[in-house]
Amino acid sequence: MKNPSIKIQKTELLSDNWYILNKVTFDYQKKDGSWITQKREVYDRGDGAAILLYNPNTKKVLLTRQFRLPSYLNGNKSGMMIEVCAGLLDKDNPEECIIRETEEETGYRISKVEKIMESYMSPGAVTEILHLFVGEYNASMKVSEGGGLESEQENIDVLEMSYDEAYNMISTGEIKDAKTILLLQHAKIKNLI
Repeated sequence: MKNPSIKIQKTELLSDNWYILNKVTFDYQKKDGSWITQKREVYDRGDGAAILLYNPNTKKVLLTRQFRLPSYLNGNKSGMMIEVCAGLLDKDNPEECIIRETEEETGYRISKVEKIMESYMSPGAVTEILHLFVGEYNASMKVSEGGGLESEQENIDVLEMSYDEAYNMISTGEIKDAKTILLLQHAKIKNLI
């Protein structure tokens, strides 16, 4: 059911170069009953999925490192970000997506994942819902070196480290990615590792 306090007046396409950027004009009813008109730019890149891969026996996690232009443009001197494995749904359901992305990015073929939550990561400007998962891995699941798909121009480093080292990287500022922080904290709260 749509919110009766919101009336979309106009949606203008600003760009469809990489994803979709629209300018939306809408009326919004305030608590006092009066209406105001607002304009917002909204970026639609589709929904995504992310996973914390963990090995409870070795107490290690698999993370990725790759260049992220927006972070580089906003003060990240190297532009490199340490993150959990993630990707866009591309019309898959979230579980199929994250199983596919895990193999492409990390080189591990997993078959079982557990969904823990959904989250809007930047709801003031981006439509994306991120489906967050955890999943176990071990050495027998390694089928390739990973690193992403050449066709998608991915250049991803696979990092295996102790969970404690990864968790400590939040406080040192080496990990600044929200989805990664959420999943590492979930593992701590649930005592997964």
